[in-house]
Amino acid sequence: MVVWTDFERSTIQDIFSKMDYEVVGPAALTRCLIVYPWTQRYFGNFGNLYNAAAIMGNPMVAKHGTTILHGLDRGVKNMDDLKTTYAELSVLHSEKLHVDPDNFKLLSDCLTIVVAAKLGKAFTGEVQAAFQKFLAVVVSSLGRQYH
Repeated sequence: MVVWTDFERSTIQDIFSKMDYEVVGPAALTRCLIVYPWTQRYFGNFGNLYNAAAIMGNPMVAKHGTTILHGLDRGVKNMDDLKTTYAELSVLHSEKLHVDPDNFKLLSDCLTIVVAAKLGKAFTGEVQAAFQKFLAVVVSSLGRQYH
């Protein structure tokens, strides 16, 4: 069980309350697919992902990026039980889609960069630590192999 401080809880809720999911989600997923091209193998049905311009203009990438952020929002609302919140998604990603759990960490790093750029000076070390703790717990919850 993860223990959240009042600062961490309020910081995470504040970040997500101000986030434009339709901008941040696509930007984070796009960054991940460009910087870590091997992650593209999970998106074979998304069509043209042959170069950065194609990835940036791909509506399916944008849609899935937004979906990912809405999934994270579920975690923000259920911070005290992330394992249960993400149990079904974990099974889907590990058993059906066979996604390497390390890819969730790569995406969380890309999301941190995008959020840091959006928040600017407000993304202090303490804010970053709280945000990355949340993402690390989500990644851990998603990365579990349920058999």
